[in-house]
Amino acid sequence: MIERAWEQRIEPLTVRISTAVRITGLSRSRLYELIQTGDLETVKVGRATLVLYGSLKTLIGA
Repeated sequence: MIERAWEQRIEPLTVRISTAVRITGLSRSRLYELIQTGDLETVKVGRATLVLYGSLKTLIGA
């Protein structure tokens, strides 16, 4: 399959908690603490909690 150059630069708008754990290296419980304090922005879609990718980048200083 051929990938276009612009497809490689697209970042997700949101990620699941499990993905946020892998990306940041933080524990699941620590991520939920950050969500509770408002340091990490989330949206609910049905029962799924999705973390805004931009909020993760801000958190880790990227």
